[in-house]
Amino acid sequence: MSNCVFCSIVEGRIPAFVFYQDDYYLAIMDRYPSTKGHVLILPKRHVPDIYGLNPEEAARLIPLAQKVSAKLHEVLKMDGLNLIQNNGKAAGQEIAHFHLHLVPRYENDGIKFGLMPSYPPLEELESLAEQLKL
Repeated sequence: MSNCVFCSIVEGRIPAFVFYQDDYYLAIMDRYPSTKGHVLILPKRHVPDIYGLNPEEAARLIPLAQKVSAKLHEVLKMDGLNLIQNNGKAAGQEIAHFHLHLVPRYENDGIKFGLMPSYPPLEELESLAEQLKL
């Protein structure tokens, strides 16, 4: 897509610091990192969100994230790592091209990512689990 910033990076029309690529994915440095070493993994094919990944792309994603994470740990000696992937505006997705954030974490880095717990009745959880069975 010509108006997609990540497609423009894949096509070489916008420069990026690409440190890995294969037939399916690019791994790049995030231009606006949350922490030192914040990287993005994005498919070369325009895919708006996780729902559009094909099975082969999906199968290759986690092994690649694991490989990149290991290299980040080797180079940066970080204390932790967040994997973040947003789908849709309500979830905070800003660019409608699937991408996985790998955000190195350091003790006392001041960044707070987290979920706010709710406390639904156990019956509600049981019912939802039943509906979600694959």
